[in-house]
Amino acid sequence: MLSSKTVRFKNFKKEDRFDPKFFFLEDKFEKYKKNDKLSVLKLGDKDLLKVITDGEHAGQKFVDKGVLFIKNSAIKDFHISRGEGFYIEEWKHEEQKRSALEKDDILFTTIGHLGSATLVPENLGEANINQNLVKIKIDSSILSPAYLVAYLNSTLTKMQINAMFTGNIQGILTYPKIKNIDIVYPADKKIVDEIDTIIRKAINLDNESFDLIEEARRLFVDSLNIDRELVDNSTIFNISLKKLKNSSDLWIPKKFNPEFVTTLEIIKSKFKYIELSNDSIDIISGDEAGSDNYSNYMDKNDGDVPFIRTSDLFNHELDLHPDNYIPIEIFEELEQDIRKGDILFTKDGKIGITAMISGDEKVVLSSGISRIRIKDNSELPITNEYLFVALSSKEIGKYQTDQRVVYASTIPHLRPERLKEFIIPIIEKKSIDKITSIVKEAYKKKEEKNKLLRKAITILQDCLE
Repeated sequence: MLSSKTVRFKNFKKEDRFDPKFFFLEDKFEKYKKNDKLSVLKLGDKDLLKVITDGEHAGQKFVDKGVLFIKNSAIKDFHISRGEGFYIEEWKHEEQKRSALEKDDILFTTIGHLGSATLVPENLGEANINQNLVKIKIDSSILSPAYLVAYLNSTLTKMQINAMFTGNIQGILTYPKIKNIDIVYPADKKIVDEIDTIIRKAINLDNESFDLIEEARRLFVDSLNIDRELVDNSTIFNISLKKLKNSSDLWIPKKFNPEFVTTLEIIKSKFKYIELSNDSIDIISGDEAGSDNYSNYMDKNDGDVPFIRTSDLFNHELDLHPDNYIPIEIFEELEQDIRKGDILFTKDGKIGITAMISGDEKVVLSSGISRIRIKDNSELPITNEYLFVALSSKEIGKYQTDQRVVYASTIPHLRPERLKEFIIPIIEKKSIDKITSIVKEAYKKKEEKNKLLRKAITILQDCLE
């Protein structure tokens, strides 16, 4: 529906912009300020904002173990992706104390995926950040940090961020822009406290879920019981012409990496195994819906369906607010039949990322994602949950992925037929059942977490109507 309003010329001159969305948003906040049930203040209010800082701008040297280093790409609405695996040395963390994280710090992305916020949980441990997000501390006696996270992820904040930029200017949220964000909150503290409680419970469930998946993965690796002394870790090796000829068209060094080859040979010698090409395993690739059909989160219609790209998979689940949505008609036309419990595996971009569908959600997968499912009538001695953990492990998922990734010019790709070559070991039934139980509990927590986050978002939106 079209809307119109009259703006005085002096206001155009004052703001130095000719942008309708800016002035419509200005009207909205004038109404909020006149509403006795709401309070409004700037994020940069001197009493509210205690600290705002980004990470060090110089390049970082990453190590295998150390202090967790969080990039802006690891932040999604309400979430920190803990699987990216970047670490810095302890001395470097000590040197960058201003950006060291503590419980109830707010992380807010300033470039790339703009304006995603999350709360630092108590059990994150020592961590630091890069220069493309900021750490925010506020006075919790004035406003709850968890409420502020919910508000910063709201449609109203996204509208404010969109109104800050015009034309094709690359969006960067500078300190002045961040401080100028208007914060609206209910005067009734009970509502703020309710949202606070819901957000904290959801974040705790997310952490519990992540820990359970890590427990299942450790159990899987322990069950493989690989004798590491038998693994060849040579970094320099040669291949006979006969082996090259027998390797089909995969003439790539990682195909013959001794660590990968010997690890998989040990596993195959100890266990029965199946390949993903097994008739009882159903694998499909996603589809491209065409960028002309995309709508973003702000512009989507009520019936639009999330279009899931590889960047929307993190922490073994789907982004609550993905970047793109498509019309329901395309969803129905594609008939991808995505179900609760399906395994997702990325084969383009950052290849080998795994996730499972945690609820009965309508989504469309992009062509860079494969959906894997054990068929309902299967007699295989494994479950979707076990298969997910195996594919999430370094020994099975990563090694076999690295052996088969090829580059088209500079773009990595895993062909579907190569994915079907993956072997999956069959460990003892007791361990498979235990892993299945742990993963089911993890995804039950994820489903509950998502319901809580949607509840908090609804309460907040109702207050702002």
